Amino acid sequence: MEKTSQRIGFIGVGLMGEAMVRHLLDLGHEVRVWNLEPERLETVVPHGAIAMETPAAVAAQSDIVMLCVLNMAAVERCIFAEDGVAAAGKGPSVIVDFSTADPEGTRQAAARLREMTGAGWIDAPVSGGPQLARTGKMTVMAGGDEADFAGVKPVLETMAGNLTLMGPVGAGQTTKILNQAIVGTGYVVMAEALMLAEAAGIDAARLPQCLAGGHADSSLLQRLYPQMQQRAFEPPSSYARQLLKDLKAVSEFSRGLGLDLKVIEQGVQRYKDYVALGHEMSDSAAIVKLYEHDAAERDRSGR
Repeated sequence: MEKTSQRIGFIGVGLMGEAMVRHLLDLGHEVRVWNLEPERLETVVPHGAIAMETPAAVAAQSDIVMLCVLNMAAVERCIFAEDGVAAAGKGPSVIVDFSTADPEGTRQAAARLREMTGAGWIDAPVSGGPQLARTGKMTVMAGGDEADFAGVKPVLETMAGNLTLMGPVGAGQTTKILNQAIVGTGYVVMAEALMLAEAAGIDAARLPQCLAGGHADSSLLQRLYPQMQQRAFEPPSSYARQLLKDLKAVSEFSRGLGLDLKVIEQGVQRYKDYVALGHEMSDSAAIVKLYEHDAAERDRSGR
């Protein structure tokens, strides 16, 4: 494939970052990469990515820098540390942050970076998982200045099946909070529906087919429920600790708005209980194991 002139830096090569970098390489982009744990770079360097020593080194040779890291603290470290993006001198014109972070922290970081370097900021959290990221079909919910967005839109459109600018900086992260409220509680509902179907003695595997097209249909029912029903959790496509972090952020955000959303609070508690059993690095969909654990405990206690 003919190489493009777009120089892209990518910071954070986890499960999602790896999938996105591989897709960008497939499209012919020159991609420079950095990750806090350098061994993760071996998932992309053999495919053409160029490993760099620091985020600043990535930024110095990139027109656009993309991030996909764990949380707001990790974003700030990658941008503002002594070896961070902001230290690169003449660095990228725009940061595209695919991380799930908090809206207010994002707004503050974007303003600080603009003041320091003049670079724009697009917060662009994603949904869909590594498989859709790998094929350029993930959902991207963006926030940022319209001019900055226009500059990165062509490359983002090659990475996303659904790309929407939701408003100014921080709007993407706010939208991701809403997304995670639906996803996190939806995982719990799918687990409970599966346990109910299995306990009732129907063919639980047929439920997605049976309910397709009705009000209960969704991508969670068609994609997540079968994974739970088959107990197909290896290798993990997402981590329970990450979804718990996101659900806690939803809870904090809603409480900050003066809301008491009880279904969300129950979702947070269910994932707290699951992670407390030592499953922080298990697949998020394996929350069904918590219900199996609860059932086994009831059997042992004779209740």
